[in-house]
Amino acid sequence: MKKMMKKVIVLTLVCAMFVSCFTGCGKKEKTVTLTIYSQLANFSGEQLGWSAKILKDKFNVVVNIVPDQDGVYETRMESGNLGDIVIWGSDGSDYQQAVATGMLYDWEEDDLLHEYGSYIEEHMANALQKNRDMNGGTLYGFGHNVATSANDHEAFFYTWDLRWDLYKEIGYPAYNTLDEFVDVLAQMKEVCPKDDNGNETYAVSLWPDWDGNMVMYVKAMATAYYGYDEFQLGLYDSETGTFHGALEENGPYLTALKFFNQLHQRGLLDPNSMTQTYDEMSEKVQAGGTFFSIFDYSGNLSYNEKHIDDNKAMMAWAPGDATPIAYGLSTLGGNRVWSIGANTEYPELCMEIINWFCTPEGTMTYNYGPQGLCWDYDEEGHPYFTEFGKQAYFDKETEMIGDYEGCGTFNDGTFQFNNTTWTINAENPDANGEKYNYQYWSSYQLPAQTEIEQDWRDYTGVNSAQEYLNARAYKVSPGTAYQEAKIEGEFKTTWEAVTDVIVTYSWRAIYADDDAAYDQIVSEMIDQANSYGYDACMDWSNEQAQIRHQCELDVQ
Repeated sequence: MKKMMKKVIVLTLVCAMFVSCFTGCGKKEKTVTLTIYSQLANFSGEQLGWSAKILKDKFNVVVNIVPDQDGVYETRMESGNLGDIVIWGSDGSDYQQAVATGMLYDWEEDDLLHEYGSYIEEHMANALQKNRDMNGGTLYGFGHNVATSANDHEAFFYTWDLRWDLYKEIGYPAYNTLDEFVDVLAQMKEVCPKDDNGNETYAVSLWPDWDGNMVMYVKAMATAYYGYDEFQLGLYDSETGTFHGALEENGPYLTALKFFNQLHQRGLLDPNSMTQTYDEMSEKVQAGGTFFSIFDYSGNLSYNEKHIDDNKAMMAWAPGDATPIAYGLSTLGGNRVWSIGANTEYPELCMEIINWFCTPEGTMTYNYGPQGLCWDYDEEGHPYFTEFGKQAYFDKETEMIGDYEGCGTFNDGTFQFNNTTWTINAENPDANGEKYNYQYWSSYQLPAQTEIEQDWRDYTGVNSAQEYLNARAYKVSPGTAYQEAKIEGEFKTTWEAVTDVIVTYSWRAIYADDDAAYDQIVSEMIDQANSYGYDACMDWSNEQAQIRHQCELDVQ
């Protein structure tokens, strides 16, 4: 019956396409509203702006995005309808449960992939096979960040951005450890106590939106400093296969946690870090309210363009002992899976849209905006930013113009489902051998835009953050076919109780007013976690680390 209904839908679509004399891009005569349930989204509601216009023009669709807020997954599973397009934060328990209960569409049923996803079928064979292998031979999608070659690593996004103008002002003091870094940040606040709006400045501003098994920014600091990847309930060293539990004494997570508490004790941590949203944090960065970020997107990409005229900039500069992580490229893709809901009325349309995001046009549009207005290719096929496109990309509050006038700012139109198809460092087959990543475009190798950027170049001897990070010590986390094991039953209850304790008490520890209070809160966190079954979580995490390490060895 299910196949019969699908064939009826196919026939209906074919008839509609015939009547409207369509050319095959997937657009229908009647506007269709599709729901994208994305575990990676930070936005809820209808996709707006320039991207909404593109989707409407190409496919005659309106997209409604549902993020993975508390209880959403369970509610949608119980309803029997996850959505039309379903994007997974990982290929772990939630994804596996959806597969096991028939909630996802088989991409090879009725030749769906072959007929409507031809670009994916032709160019992502390894990523598709990885998905078949993990699902007993049935294809339900593919993972994010697919590479065209495995001979390189992703662009660094743990870039350790620092207010270089302030660093220069205090005399470029050297720092190797996190403790020494705190002292340098304190000096920076002495010379810059207020931001552009007259508000108090801080070393860094955090946000809780993306907390998971641990506090996101804490585990990310450990990743940026040690080069260990977030993994299960701790951090994992790909070089040795060693797993470090979140509560390991003097381990990476607790070391990073203490760093943020030191910042708090010295008045260097934004006091709203535990309660504010990502957008509220971003506004503070744009106003010069912070001195560093381990991430590029909450550092130079938010701050620099607005401060060119002031000769100020955030530039990459890591502690001497830091070994930031770089993620290895893999033709297998990552673990954030694109899929289609089993009960969608429009599987063909969903496939066409995902397929478009995998084409060079779709990938470039996702990253840089509308072709022609924001970017294009020159006569030799090399990609370049238009003047408007460069301005809009680096100052995302720029109002759209031309055919997209009235669509709000560039930021308003950013695709909000928050997943990728190709890795940004994949080769763009339309770009004369160049990558999707603008930082490597021949057209983008530009002189320094400000005196302070030139000062950074002179001091470091390099011309870009990527060049700087590639020239210093770092660690690579290789891509593999590893798939997270499913957490279920009583163990799932244990896991959720333990992780809730770690997130809750970590925030309390960050805000401890002295070392004694900090030590007491951490001790309580450890006791509470142990009482809920932390040891069982560690046994499971260690087992998974061994499996992952073997998968990494198999790739080498």
